[in-house]
Amino acid sequence: MDIYEKMHSGELYDPMQGGLVDLQTRCLEKLYDYNRTRPSEKEKREQLLKEMFAQIGEGCYIEPPFHANFGGRHVYFGKHVYANFNLTLVDDTYIYVGDYTMFGPNVTVATAGHPILPGLREKGYQYNFPVRIGRNCWIGAGAVIVPRVTIGDDTVIGAGSVVTKDIPGGVVAVGDPCRVLRKIDEHDREYYFKDRKIHMESI
Repeated sequence: MDIYEKMHSGELYDPMQGGLVDLQTRCLEKLYDYNRTRPSEKEKREQLLKEMFAQIGEGCYIEPPFHANFGGRHVYFGKHVYANFNLTLVDDTYIYVGDYTMFGPNVTVATAGHPILPGLREKGYQYNFPVRIGRNCWIGAGAVIVPRVTIGDDTVIGAGSVVTKDIPGGVVAVGDPCRVLRKIDEHDREYYFKDRKIHMESI
């Protein structure tokens, strides 16, 4: 198993070995270019994202500044994914995001971890596990999603939540650690925010 395979296997490895730093630097050069684009340079941003990401669907938008360990190289976005300011993707291994999912500002999605044993951390070892976020999710501002987490379709993660375990689809989940608050239900078909009614005829 070479070092690149090891970084995607969940095994401990040294990220300073096997040319990974050179690869990461090349990825970060493109990320730097992306973050230097002007708001009017829509086509340039779209082209850079296609070069940076493993896959990015049509209609995706990421508001700079955007941060990613490998510049999106290990990230798969479906179509019409939206990310507000300061999305951080620790993409040392794979991150999968479904169509129409939205990220609030200052969200972190991390695939990398470090051993609890101090001696191993001192030597720089790390491990990585993928993160999967479903279709049509809303990840609230300041949420943190840690390695080896799956979030189901249509789920809302509340602002400031720390997601340490899998969250099912079709729920509102909040807190640190993040827990299911309730299912998305008939009330949500009538009200979009607290006592504010949805008037479909006017939207």
